[in-house]
Amino acid sequence: MTEKSFRIITLGCKVNQYESAYLKESLIAEGWHLSQEKDKADITIINTCIVTQEASFQSRQAIRKSIRENPSSITAAVGCYAQVFPEDLSKIEGIHIIAGNREKLRLSYLLKKGNRATIPLLHSKDFPEETTFDYIPINDFHGRTRAFLKIQDGCESFCSYCIVPLARGPLRSLDPNRVIGALRSLSEADYKEVVITGIHLGKYGQDLMEGVGLRELLHRIGKEGLPLRIRLSSLEPNEIDKELIDLISSEEWLCPHVHIPLQSGDDEVLKKMNRRYTSKQFATRIERIHEGMPLAAIGVDVMAGFPGEDERAYKNTFSLIRDLPVSYLHVFPFSARKGTAASTFRDQVKKDLIKKRAKELRDLGKRKREAFYRSCLGKEFSVLAEGWHSAGEEMIRGLSENYLPVIFHSSMLVKNRLLKIRLEDIRGADVLGRSV
Repeated sequence: MTEKSFRIITLGCKVNQYESAYLKESLIAEGWHLSQEKDKADITIINTCIVTQEASFQSRQAIRKSIRENPSSITAAVGCYAQVFPEDLSKIEGIHIIAGNREKLRLSYLLKKGNRATIPLLHSKDFPEETTFDYIPINDFHGRTRAFLKIQDGCESFCSYCIVPLARGPLRSLDPNRVIGALRSLSEADYKEVVITGIHLGKYGQDLMEGVGLRELLHRIGKEGLPLRIRLSSLEPNEIDKELIDLISSEEWLCPHVHIPLQSGDDEVLKKMNRRYTSKQFATRIERIHEGMPLAAIGVDVMAGFPGEDERAYKNTFSLIRDLPVSYLHVFPFSARKGTAASTFRDQVKKDLIKKRAKELRDLGKRKREAFYRSCLGKEFSVLAEGWHSAGEEMIRGLSENYLPVIFHSSMLVKNRLLKIRLEDIRGADVLGRSV
């Protein structure tokens, strides 16, 4: 096979982004080179997502666009869509390789077998019960100032609306010694921030020896004294206990930022969703986080239009979020996913009403975000400079420890440095600051 140029299109979550970075690094190590954005690559890899109908549509759209724009290129669809519904993808004319999550990390090997045959090469195997964690260390995130580290994979919660357990398999975790080793390597590569991520991060360690969990891992990381700040990705409400809140609030290297899925603020809907907490328990957890860390960013996932969400249930959700110290929202309109329990539920909410409720929640999210930004004005934060926001205006962009998108003046390019910035005003979607 003579093809040596590639391009990767990534949809979905931070775990997908991490795995795409690994694919990029492994292919470069095999002698391939990354094509520029508008070049016609010899192979285009679409790392797919199916968490919502919109994500599925975007995945199919990206595949078809790749085939249309690069008819002489090999097209490989990998990841969650390829894991759960490979037969659906095989119906797309012009696709060459379909590799699920168990196989996509072997893509460089599969490419050696790749061809332009009429029938795609299918590589999608179910997860066995004893699936082990695939350790995929990454040394270079190609231009990013923040690194990612996947330490957990799989989910066994089976929320009634969610296809992820089928796409990602059973719970599995990276050995803590390897976590520490990976963080040490990233620090030596001069990264200042690492985002620790997983499919169900709060379940880290459940498949390992007794006494190894997320809190214990964080204590071990703290003892290493690495010159890194650590940011945690999404955690379930009932996995953020007092000890974890106290740990984050007391350690400067842990970013005061938590992202928590609520999905609904109505107890009946939560039960139908197979979520394992009540709206009161969620509210108590948010209030405790805010009390312990008044300037922490608290992001919340919420779903609009789950089957059976009547007006009362929707108002319960809206008022719960409105009255809590939430910093920003990720709003998801409900979409029935084939293979999930919720896809068979009666009392489906009409699409126009789902759209209306999602818009109202997004508008609420904008107000919550602005209120959070304003609460931080006049205070100093540690901002990781990410490069030019506008070279013409001599403005640098960066990210604070509590997840604020900050811009500030600089007469020269500043990148990958932690700087003290005092926040002074809001400018559009950013917070304007100045160096201290």
